[in-house]
Amino acid sequence: MRIKPNLRNRYIVLIDIILTVIAVLGAYALRLELGAMFFFYLPSAYWMIGVAILTKIPIYFFFGLYRRLWGYASTRELRLILFAVSSASVVLSVIMIALLTFKVFTGFPRSVLIIDWLLSLILIGGVRFAIRVISDNISSVSSSVRSKQAKRTLIIGAGDAGALVVRELQKNPDLNLTPVGFLDDNPNKLKQQIHGVPVIGNLSDVGKVLEHKKVNEVIIAIPSSSGKVVRMIADVCRLRGIPFRTMPGIYELIGGKVSINRLREVDITDLLRRQPTHMNEELIGETLTNKCVLVTGAGGSIGRELCRQIARWEPSHLVLLGHGENSIFESLLELQESSPSLSLTPVIADVRDGDRIRNIFTMHKPDVVFHAAAHKHVPLMELNIDEAIDNNVRGTLNVVKACEESGVKRLVMISTDKAIRPANIMGATKRFSEMIVLDSAQRMGNAYCVVRFGNVLGSRGSVVPLFKHQIANGGPVTITHPDMRRYFMTIPEAVYLVLQAGSMETGGETFVLNMGQQVRILDLAEDLIRLSGLEPGKDIEIVFTGIRPGEKLSEDLWEEGHQFLPTKHPDIFQFDDPSNLRGEGLQQKIDELLALADGGKTSEIITFIDETLPDASLGSTPPPELLSIE
Repeated sequence: MRIKPNLRNRYIVLIDIILTVIAVLGAYALRLELGAMFFFYLPSAYWMIGVAILTKIPIYFFFGLYRRLWGYASTRELRLILFAVSSASVVLSVIMIALLTFKVFTGFPRSVLIIDWLLSLILIGGVRFAIRVISDNISSVSSSVRSKQAKRTLIIGAGDAGALVVRELQKNPDLNLTPVGFLDDNPNKLKQQIHGVPVIGNLSDVGKVLEHKKVNEVIIAIPSSSGKVVRMIADVCRLRGIPFRTMPGIYELIGGKVSINRLREVDITDLLRRQPTHMNEELIGETLTNKCVLVTGAGGSIGRELCRQIARWEPSHLVLLGHGENSIFESLLELQESSPSLSLTPVIADVRDGDRIRNIFTMHKPDVVFHAAAHKHVPLMELNIDEAIDNNVRGTLNVVKACEESGVKRLVMISTDKAIRPANIMGATKRFSEMIVLDSAQRMGNAYCVVRFGNVLGSRGSVVPLFKHQIANGGPVTITHPDMRRYFMTIPEAVYLVLQAGSMETGGETFVLNMGQQVRILDLAEDLIRLSGLEPGKDIEIVFTGIRPGEKLSEDLWEEGHQFLPTKHPDIFQFDDPSNLRGEGLQQKIDELLALADGGKTSEIITFIDETLPDASLGSTPPPELLSIE
């Protein structure tokens, strides 16, 4: 355990009283020297000592100088000392000049006030930082004793995050990790030192450094690094059998702090990271700060992350609406812990219940709504067509009507790439939902929009948790087709871009997120197997099961031949589809679709959708098969 000198507060108060006396007498001595004038002004010095003790010590208390563990002092405490001493000197100066004005004493050299301020700053600050220096020396001795047993650790990244990691490792010997060097591609940092730890090479030198420095562990401390960099480091470490951990990506750190406690094992989201782009946070702040925000589907993967990131912008109130009580309760607990001052209301409700939804909107009067509630599992919806329509289409219709009636000015609907050329019922229902939102935006003139994106990594029921489950059971990992490709994005990044898009809307836009390059599902499975410390094909078998009902080999984010426009954000595009139904024509089609669903007429529903939606191909979809879940 680390030993810290910890002088009790009463001793520090006593030391400050003594230093206050020394500062006053020292100011007089420096100003007047120890001659006749010094003794002539001595009565005023006695007054100044008394006033200084009576004013400075309480002011130091007020600024919290006696509530600090000075063995952990930093530049923040240095500023605190500066403010405390300066404030005390100002009060002392006012009182002394007032006493001189009322002739309580004769003669007073005003310059001693400035000299006293300087001496107090040096003495009060010096004592406290002396405690810090002694603490560091004791820590260094303790660390050197343990360094022989500690694991030699290489830090990837010599930026702010890397410096913080090294500082934490040095301050906490119990972590049993000793930093031996940094790797960083910035040539200006090469051969420099950070907290006494040298920058010993570039990222490409990792293999050589691991061998020469006899490294026992690697920490990747570059939150803004791309997946390519993380993959390269992970591959080198895995081949040499060296453990490696990482700091979360920049989107995961939004609203949180970089700290040693955030280190975790490298996972698939790190390997697929993209380089972060410019963030217009001011625009998001204007949209969310001091606004009442309501999130539907707040217990789901996307909905919960929406709530996490919205909380950062300090809305006046956040309403968590969801159908599953357990998931809403978990979201509530997490938000209460991370944002204790945030006003929250959990609401258990089903978006299919129009009256209930209208009552909720009337009660809370939200300014901004994020509609994330939906059934999303492709094969399951193929077997439950009427339920998919009821929840996704009727649910969206109820939310939009409630927004119109309660005067909601901004609505963002979460959509999917499967709404393009829909080959399954889930994609078709999302396409109808999009048209409902966009039609309302046109009719009402409100800032309602749709945001489309592809698969998110790690969402419940998605391919990544399924693969992890199969790997944990010893395999096999089931993949539908070796050439199956999908767009993937991490949940925090997708949600951040949703917030960004929602802040740019003026009304009636379909925003499409730049999902990067499509990822081959086979490569994804092999990466997950390797991250589990196993070898694909050797330890875990991969089996191809054939394309499932409603699946495509690759996904589209917009129809071919249609134009998409750039926006203020490089990862967000705007897409306008002239084929969308509007007005009475749309309302008539929605009424027909809901009536077919209420009657359970699944075959008629398929025919109706294929005839209504452009490029839909539900009728050619083979019978559903549930070997795996997307």
